[in-house]
Amino acid sequence: MAITAAQINELRKATGAGMLDCKKALEEVGGEMEQAIDYLRKKGLAAASKKAGRAATEGMVAAAVTANGNAGVLVEINSETDFVAKNDKFQDFVKQVADHVLQKNPANIEELMAQPFAGDASKTVQILLNEAISVIGENMQIRRLVSFKADGGAVGTYIHAGGKIGVLVEASCDKADVCSSEAFATVLKDVAMHTAAASPLFLCREDVAADVLEREKEIYRAKARETGKPDNIIEKIIGGQVNKFYGDICLLEQVYVKDTDKTVQQYVDASAKQLGCSITLKRFAKFVLGEGLEKKESDFAAEVAAAAGLK
Repeated sequence: MAITAAQINELRKATGAGMLDCKKALEEVGGEMEQAIDYLRKKGLAAASKKAGRAATEGMVAAAVTANGNAGVLVEINSETDFVAKNDKFQDFVKQVADHVLQKNPANIEELMAQPFAGDASKTVQILLNEAISVIGENMQIRRLVSFKADGGAVGTYIHAGGKIGVLVEASCDKADVCSSEAFATVLKDVAMHTAAASPLFLCREDVAADVLEREKEIYRAKARETGKPDNIIEKIIGGQVNKFYGDICLLEQVYVKDTDKTVQQYVDASAKQLGCSITLKRFAKFVLGEGLEKKESDFAAEVAAAAGLK
């Protein structure tokens, strides 16, 4: 099959590899993007693992937490422009929706849109959205939500850069008075802040799917074979690389950003000892504004040329 410039460009963005290397990789695997990424990694021509994806739409991620800290939510609402995203009316609307989700706990966006709004039961959330669009004068979308309710613990949040990134974390604690303390809330916020900065994909190594792990091992194995080392040495090398892989993608095994002498798990354990309790991180969620969405790019010069009949 013919490889297009768009495919080559996409692979370059995802891997940082050179144009000719990307073209060859795509040709070798018949244009399959995932296989091309693996091909480049096996050749040592691409950086490992986290796929490039740019946050391309505007809007805001907001969080809301109950007064006792046992439940929390994240909500992402998109707008067309950054100008509107910074508008007080838009930000107030996002916070209203987050508060509603916290109170009513919809399972998904469809259920949310049909619910009577918590602040005015005469309107559904869909009607509230339509009214906000009319007032603000720009199309908006309630894109996604996530809710955590802690059983024997608490929920913490962190919002970065005015709503560009939002994180929700849940942890259990064996002492009720500690669960409701400011010190425990600080631990959760620290973990959430780390998550915003370090972008873990999983909580712990047990959460990593077998096929994901095997894919990594095969890449490491292919690269190691090129060194000509015997199989028993290769397997030892792979073992070390797998541990590094876990340290890159698993929250509990990542180097803690505020104290690089500790992992996140070690920070949590040290905090638990200081507070005289047992703390277990249960789960996390992270929203990056516009993640996975493509923003329409405009070529002003081309638009002017087209309007003048030159193109």
